[in-house]
Amino acid sequence: MTTKKNAARTALISALFTALLVPSAFAGEGMPIDLQTAIAKAFASHADIKKAEYSLDAARAKYNVVRESFGPKVTFSHTSGRGGYWQEQPITKDGMIIGYSKQIGEQHKNGFSLKVPIYDASLIASEKKAKAGYQSSVLGEELTFIKLKQSVTDAYFKLLATKDTRQVCEQSVSTLKDHLKNVQAQYDVGVVAKVDLLRSEVELTDAQQNLIMAENGYNIAEANLNNIMGIPQNTKLDPVEELGYAAYEESLPSCIDYAMLHRLDLQQSALQVKAAEADLNSAKAGWLPSVGGTLSNDWSDANTGHWPGDKNSNWSAGLSVSMNVFDSGVTKSNVAAAKANLMTAKESYRQDADAVQLDVRNCYFNLREAEKRISTTQVAVAKAEEDYHIAQVRYEAGVGTNTDVLDAQVALTRARNNFNTALYDYNTSRSALQTAMGIEARPDDYKYLTYGERYKATKALYNTAAEATDSEKRLKETVKALEKARAERRKAAAAAEKAEKNK
Repeated sequence: MTTKKNAARTALISALFTALLVPSAFAGEGMPIDLQTAIAKAFASHADIKKAEYSLDAARAKYNVVRESFGPKVTFSHTSGRGGYWQEQPITKDGMIIGYSKQIGEQHKNGFSLKVPIYDASLIASEKKAKAGYQSSVLGEELTFIKLKQSVTDAYFKLLATKDTRQVCEQSVSTLKDHLKNVQAQYDVGVVAKVDLLRSEVELTDAQQNLIMAENGYNIAEANLNNIMGIPQNTKLDPVEELGYAAYEESLPSCIDYAMLHRLDLQQSALQVKAAEADLNSAKAGWLPSVGGTLSNDWSDANTGHWPGDKNSNWSAGLSVSMNVFDSGVTKSNVAAAKANLMTAKESYRQDADAVQLDVRNCYFNLREAEKRISTTQVAVAKAEEDYHIAQVRYEAGVGTNTDVLDAQVALTRARNNFNTALYDYNTSRSALQTAMGIEARPDDYKYLTYGERYKATKALYNTAAEATDSEKRLKETVKALEKARAERRKAAAAAEKAEKNK
């Protein structure tokens, strides 16, 4: 009777675990997805891309501000006034007072002026610095595509890796179920001891626990990839690819040479040097003259007091030159600070160049290390499968032990996981190496949106997110609650302090 109960219990537990832990067997098919599709979806919707495009817009506008400062500037001015004395003043003629008046009158004046900078060393330096900032933003936009591509690739490979892990766990559960049936059958006829049955049930339970964690890992990886692609996080995915191996033929020196020429962040570091040079020139501008031209025309009407004051037209044209003669050493100190900052930027560039080489080396070595593990673990899987088969046959023949079978099963699971891990490490290392080399990621057919189109899309997405989170109302309620709690704490502290003084 006990044996039948154990068998029924084992069958029931196995059925429940199969139904609860492997929902993919009963769920509908998910959305087919491959790596290139995942990357394309992320490029089309990810906020990092949009922010990089807006940052480039801002940098271009700032650069235009400086460049347009070299052009002429036209200003118009108008003043109107009315005034006089508070007390009446004597009016004299031929030395005699002929009357009194407060002399109240109006005055209207208009003017146009045109100013053109002819030579301004500070303005020239500002233009060079703004240009370096704009160029850095251009590189930064492309760098965003490269980084996002690696993020999507890593997330996609993580999904494939967790899928493989889940399959290994499912294989382990299935194998241990079959073994448990064999043990149960031999136990029923009294061939094996109960300890073999109990140990087999424990191993099956452990395998089912591992399947629980593997299923959770897959769900998390799936939600993470959905989030990066900009689709609903509960979307079920059906990867159409598997972790595989494709030989990488490039040598380490060629990878380093490519990176030194194409790493965009290294080029951004070089632009920091140019910006520091511009700051030095701007500081030296304190020793140089600035030259500008002016042209103006004024109209005024102070006699008749008639608006708008378009009488008495007069013009002027001139050339202005200004230069610091003595500034108590301010310019000298600014130049010294700018020189130090320039040297710092140059040291940073040298350091960044070394870091690029080190980054490429690390990724390349990781790639080759994972590549070697693929071949060794693949052999290990074949041997572990053979070892498990032998142990199973020996146990069924009564010349092997249950421990031999379970140990062989553990070794087989470990070998399969090691092989999958090696494939995952190889593919992610290859992706990291491409990023370290600065290989471009933006596709040639990438669809550009106008500023107006991007603005409308951003506004619509923001409004949707704000409505979903009820951000405005929630913000007011949270601040109000925190302010109330703070006031109550201060009131309680004051009461405690007062009570302490009254003791």
